[in-house]
Amino acid sequence: MSLAKAVVLDNGSDTIKAGFAEEDSPQTEFITVVGRPKYAKLQERADREDPLVGIDALDQRSDLDLTYPIENSIITSWDDMETIWKYTFAKLGASPEERPILLTEAPINPQVNREKTTEILLETFHTPAIYLAPAPVLSLYASGHKDGIILQSGFGVSYAVPISEGFALRQNISSLDLAGKYLTDYLTKILSERGITLTEHRIATDVKERLCYVALDFEKEMSTAASESGLQRSYELPDGQFVTLGDERFRCPEVLFQPSLADTGSSLSPGIHQLISESIMKCNEDIRNKMYANIVMSGGSTMFNGIRERMRKEITAIAEASPTRKVKVIVPPEPKYSAWIGGSILASLSDFQSMWISKQEYDEEGPAVVNRKCH
Repeated sequence: MSLAKAVVLDNGSDTIKAGFAEEDSPQTEFITVVGRPKYAKLQERADREDPLVGIDALDQRSDLDLTYPIENSIITSWDDMETIWKYTFAKLGASPEERPILLTEAPINPQVNREKTTEILLETFHTPAIYLAPAPVLSLYASGHKDGIILQSGFGVSYAVPISEGFALRQNISSLDLAGKYLTDYLTKILSERGITLTEHRIATDVKERLCYVALDFEKEMSTAASESGLQRSYELPDGQFVTLGDERFRCPEVLFQPSLADTGSSLSPGIHQLISESIMKCNEDIRNKMYANIVMSGGSTMFNGIRERMRKEITAIAEASPTRKVKVIVPPEPKYSAWIGGSILASLSDFQSMWISKQEYDEEGPAVVNRKCH
């Protein structure tokens, strides 16, 4: 199948990343939110206009009802998702009728959602071909491996996904409803205990991303923070005021390893290191060493300084002792773009071109064709 350069869409709960195959980075990135007017007079005007998307919606949120159509990596509002896809093509200056589309999906995506995505893109957007690929598999492609385990931690959920010969071992996936949004909320909470109020979620997220880091030894870091001020860092707010963070800098992401610190409701909630170990132990023994040797971090919540060293320490401590077992943790330069980069690579490969779901195949088999062709 000879087609124009593909559009690659990484559909995240928090942000959409979009661009073209063969490129090194996405061309556009925006917040996954749609805004529609709250009030009747505004609604009359809005009926003649498209809903607002991304930062445009957030900037007018006092007059809008905001919806986030992807929750925990799963599409929950199809009308809003269509709006976002339409907006995406406009941002790219691309016509969906002329280009195949490769989309990322959650590692555990319901069949009905996969089929609905296929139906909308081929029938409503009239794209010539599509393909759905699990985001963790694409992240592994981006790291240059076909065997390993991905820790995918983005906005709403964290997954440990073992991959063998380029295929996700879905029955061995482990997940945890703890990721970036929870960390931002927790940072806001612990700062409020010191009388610091961050009312804007976006600002709190930026503080987290700029100032927070993962401690190699949490208790030791707490002792250091209590006796020294050298760990403190300041952040300038939009109004010119400064907020200073001390131990909050590492207490916030520590929740990834010790969820009980944030009162998640269960002291038994596993940390992300235990999530990885649990997933590896579900695998056949003959591939476990490959998993331990290629632990790849992906998603915006794996961008903290220090996370690679801490993860290696924790996994080494709980891995079964073996002279042949090597633990290696890989954190790409831009882990939040790993899935998109993997999609860009995959869609450009000559061997991949026969994998597209064409409109003809869809017409012959219906939406269920996605479950046969996209694994």
